[in-house]
Amino acid sequence: MSVERATSFGAATGSYDVGRPEYPQDAVDWLLDGLPEGARHVADVGAGTGKLTRALLATGADVIAVDPDSEMLAALRRNLPDVPTSVGTAERLPLDDASVDAVVLGQAWHWVEPIAASAEIGRVVRPGGTLGAIWNVRDDRVDWVQRLTAIMHGSPAEQMVAYGGPRFAEPFGEMQTRRWEWSREMTREQLHEMARSRSAVITASAEEKERIEREMDALFDDLGLAPGRTIAMPYVTAAFRATRD
Repeated sequence: MSVERATSFGAATGSYDVGRPEYPQDAVDWLLDGLPEGARHVADVGAGTGKLTRALLATGADVIAVDPDSEMLAALRRNLPDVPTSVGTAERLPLDDASVDAVVLGQAWHWVEPIAASAEIGRVVRPGGTLGAIWNVRDDRVDWVQRLTAIMHGSPAEQMVAYGGPRFAEPFGEMQTRRWEWSREMTREQLHEMARSRSAVITASAEEKERIEREMDALFDDLGLAPGRTIAMPYVTAAFRATRD
């Protein structure tokens, strides 16, 4: 794992907010639907600007947002001023023992050390509680999306989801998984913002960033995607959950 890439997102909070999609509510509901009745105290770890936090709140959960990047948490507080926030990582959480019913990570588990993170999350999750991970990934089975990914390069998240999903460890039991297919209408500029929010682009040289934008524009010209028009970006949302013993 590149620490530079993992901690780069605070430099692109605006692009992250505009370019990244929300999570399907059905998928977020599924992450929590195995919890005992009334158990709805949830930590959103790697919360970023609050994309997953919003969907967790919509389930009726009380949410604390945790992220290693204070700039991302500042953006989250602007978006969701009533949500408590704290700096921390999956391997070192600022939470008491057995203090939450679930810990969930959106677009984040691929940045953690799975054994250490599972143990630490197991410390803060009550018995019978949930560890969940969720990703929105572009559907590269579609030709133009495959071409776009080649221009921007793949990501650790896409590789993890494509090759079997995440690894959870003790004290969590057998993993369950589900997938949802959907699409998001995006403009040319939103697609550029999506690219700018990716860690490989944030940390790239000025020359590489210029190449990516130039080749993306050439692709959009080939697709006939004029400024102000939209195209349906196909996504697959992959969700994973396991119960604490």
